[in-house]
Amino acid sequence: MIPVSIQKDKWLQYRILRNRSSLAGRLPETRLLQKKALSKMLLQYRSVVLKPRDGSYGRDIVFMRRNGANAYRIQNENNGATIRGTGKVLQWLRHKKRSRGYIVQRRLHLARIRRKPFDIRIMTQRKKGAASPWTVTGSYAKVAARGYLVTNVASRTMPVIEALKLAGIGDRRLLVQAERIALSAAQRLGERYPKLRQVGFDIGIDSNRRIWIIEGNYRPDVRPFRRLQDRAMYRRILRYKK
Repeated sequence: MIPVSIQKDKWLQYRILRNRSSLAGRLPETRLLQKKALSKMLLQYRSVVLKPRDGSYGRDIVFMRRNGANAYRIQNENNGATIRGTGKVLQWLRHKKRSRGYIVQRRLHLARIRRKPFDIRIMTQRKKGAASPWTVTGSYAKVAARGYLVTNVASRTMPVIEALKLAGIGDRRLLVQAERIALSAAQRLGERYPKLRQVGFDIGIDSNRRIWIIEGNYRPDVRPFRRLQDRAMYRRILRYKK
């Protein structure tokens, strides 16, 4: 059997996860970025997110929403502008020189803490050996910095239960449900990539308390776990990485 190399590609990951029926409804609609697909998504959802297929750390992510007839408001990091026509956006993105191009995704309206959106990082890992089960080894909430829509630029990290209470959307039961969804997604990716041993999932919860899989990161940064007051999760993550 030829080993399958792990590909850092948001479009491919979306298609892998979508093929499991229990996960399909947890994924925001996503398409390859083309002019026709972008126009259709903007008509359907009014607001979308454009992401480089090979992106990381929130770089080059663009938020876009309809703002009148053929006018669109775009935001990249904390910079915003209004433009006319989707063609100009596509032309601007081509200058980013992302070799694999972009995806366009329905924008999720995430729950907020003091008007700042937040999402949850759930760390899933398994020990060496094909029969080793996937386990949730840690989680924390990321609150976006002022003026930003991506949580990769975070103003603070905090325990998930604290974030859920501050946002007024739930308690531990909601976290348990999110962990189950993350574990199911990790199992699906693990079936595709037998050598995969860790995935850090970005999980969003909208204002209706619905849980969404934003994406999975194959090389997640574990340093934020070190900043939490309780460092038990950080120590567990390091044990699993051995």
